[in-house]
Amino acid sequence: MGKDNVFNKKVTLNAGGKLIDLSAPKVMGIINITPDSFYAGNRKPGVEEALQLAQKMLQDGATFLDLGAYSSRPGATDISVQEETDRLLPVVEAIAATFPDAVLSIDTFRHQVAEAAIKAGAHIINDISGGTLDADMFATVARLQVPYILMHMKGTPQNMTQMAQYDDVFNEVLDFFGSAWHQLKQLGVHDVIIDPGFGFAKNQQQNYTLMRRLQEFEILGLPLLTGISRKRMIYGLLGGNAADALNGTTVLNTIALNKGANILRVHDVKEAVEAVKIWEACQ
Repeated sequence: MGKDNVFNKKVTLNAGGKLIDLSAPKVMGIINITPDSFYAGNRKPGVEEALQLAQKMLQDGATFLDLGAYSSRPGATDISVQEETDRLLPVVEAIAATFPDAVLSIDTFRHQVAEAAIKAGAHIINDISGGTLDADMFATVARLQVPYILMHMKGTPQNMTQMAQYDDVFNEVLDFFGSAWHQLKQLGVHDVIIDPGFGFAKNQQQNYTLMRRLQEFEILGLPLLTGISRKRMIYGLLGGNAADALNGTTVLNTIALNKGANILRVHDVKEAVEAVKIWEACQ
């Protein structure tokens, strides 16, 4: 769907001078520099552990590495800007120095953390709040001239499970993207990627409604990222927990590719890269 659809979706990304072609889907590996992220398999609080995981993900075919030092799972503990920065920067600096060709995304909703990480060698800002939790985020992205992942969420990680109330979840998310994209364009931001925010202030039914209608986001003409890896929408339906949700993740990733996803954000890079290869062979 992605290459020549009627909406002429933007399919190139300039990340630190590297031009990335998103007409062929890419994989983003998750590295959580936190002690309490929801999936234990990707909690890598130490620099050496994070470097080892980064090396494995790059060898497995990841185009992007997404580094986060603030757990955004439902009900996660809030931490200060200083603590988030102190956790994050040594890992950003180490990965940037060890793997200079890696494209690093920073998972934060705070402009101070984002700016410090970009200056330390990162390339992309991935904001789970889509600018709603920090009024200075959009202006910071514009000043830094870096790609921005605009995700939809209501509330905060601490209260978002109580915010899953919509008259029409798809159209509310679409309207949010349209408004935010207009603001970002006015500020001179060129590279915006949208992420519907599966699991963020959405219940299971709402998550599957968004997945079912995912291709309709093409109307915005923006690259699309999906982050459904090992989430409750999978094991809430199938049983078990996040550790049991790899097979369901692969199925949903494949459905997302069929519906126009350009980037798969995952804990398990090898399996996602294999899904992309098989999907491409069928096109």
